[in-house]
Amino acid sequence: MIAHLPILQVVIPLLAAPLCMVVRIPRLAWTIALLASSGAFAISLLLLQTVLETGTVSYLLGGWPSPWGIEYRIDQLNAYVLLLVTSLGTIVLFSAPTSLGQELPADRHPLFCTAYLLCLAGLLGVTATGDVFNLFVFLELSSLSSYTLIALGSDRRALTAAYRYLIMGTIGATFILIGIGLMYMTTGTLNMYDLAQRLPEMSQPRTLLTAFAFFVTGVCLKLALFPLHQWLPNAYAHAPSVVTAFLAATATKVAIYVLVRFVYSIFGTEFSFSTMPLQTIFLIAALLGIFICSVSAIYQSNVKHIFAYSSVAQIGYMILAFSFGTATGLIAMLLHLFNHALMKGALFLAVGAVIYRVGSSQLQDFSGMGRHMPWTMAAIVAAGLSLIGVPLSVGFVSKWYLVVAALEQDMWPIAVLVLLGSLLAIAYVWRLVEVAYYQQADNAHVDVQEAPISLLIPIWTLVAANVYFGIDTRLTVGVSEMATRALFGAGP
Repeated sequence: MIAHLPILQVVIPLLAAPLCMVVRIPRLAWTIALLASSGAFAISLLLLQTVLETGTVSYLLGGWPSPWGIEYRIDQLNAYVLLLVTSLGTIVLFSAPTSLGQELPADRHPLFCTAYLLCLAGLLGVTATGDVFNLFVFLELSSLSSYTLIALGSDRRALTAAYRYLIMGTIGATFILIGIGLMYMTTGTLNMYDLAQRLPEMSQPRTLLTAFAFFVTGVCLKLALFPLHQWLPNAYAHAPSVVTAFLAATATKVAIYVLVRFVYSIFGTEFSFSTMPLQTIFLIAALLGIFICSVSAIYQSNVKHIFAYSSVAQIGYMILAFSFGTATGLIAMLLHLFNHALMKGALFLAVGAVIYRVGSSQLQDFSGMGRHMPWTMAAIVAAGLSLIGVPLSVGFVSKWYLVVAALEQDMWPIAVLVLLGSLLAIAYVWRLVEVAYYQQADNAHVDVQEAPISLLIPIWTLVAANVYFGIDTRLTVGVSEMATRALFGAGP
């Protein structure tokens, strides 16, 4: 059984998904989904432990050797991402029955569980596979289920948001598929390890340049890099709160993983950062995303929109670290990938708890909630401080590494801009704090009570993780450093 863990990671949620739809009983469907997600989480822990102790794990589907068959290849990098996706997916799912009670009719709960597990299986498949076409298939599985999850929102604007995401996601997927097709045409293989060996030997640089450009552009659409982020704010704002928390914590992080995997493991740093002008393009796009989206967040009147634009800005920080093309920069990126998932998971779940009580995510409806919902608002403040980068929080750890990476490259103006970006984060977090603690609740919300314990437990689990991993960085920094060393030694 231990030998089959890489495939069980994907198969368990994939098989549990239709079962949720068959049972048609909301509570039973949620129980099945939670058991499947928890099982995937347990497997991810075992895989990470195995990789750290014995090295890369290779699993050949059907016993067919690569490149003839599909290979699942687990190393430090994707074991790290698998742990992130399964842990956040499980924690978020704990709050689903209560949170969805206000936002979704009971007869749609099995549909939610089915789409949720399909999305989870897709994200895990993208992360675990060592075959580029298999990666595309799982990417589409996660995307199609994401469109469904967003469209389940009670607001009719959720349909428009899902449709926009569908259009943008389809364009991104098409670009990715064109890139994969050109790589296959050039090398005759779809296996990632074989691609990494064969690409440097190819004598068709124009084809490789085109494949690289199409693939990276498609992935940037998926991860919502500025200015390709237009689908994200409304998708996060109008989806059910559980869906927003799940997608914000996992989907864009898996897309960033794909970018790292292809740039470092397949094309290699020399090709990506020397032959292609990736460094300059990403540096400019990242800085524009940080400042334009942070300023946009300040002027939003919907709390979900505030943190959605903040997510695009935080993606900018990750891509900024990535653009340095150095070991410290990659460590900073991998740290912020993990840490941002903890921040946004906590924030969107806490916002969902307020929506559960007041029925709105408008900023004005958060007036006085600091007194009426003290535990929920305290969680928002704590996660907001982590988002800013206050010491003893996970946000401080990753931004510290980002500043160090900039200074190592003698880019002190970039380090200053990172600090200025954190000041903008103070501005939009403070807007929410000011409304919640310094304004009176309106007459419609004077009797609002604290969120139920079923919502507070997952929220505060993530808040505690924000503090714990901000103090004890052995897991996050240790695995990030190991993955970085492996990647810098794996490039062609």
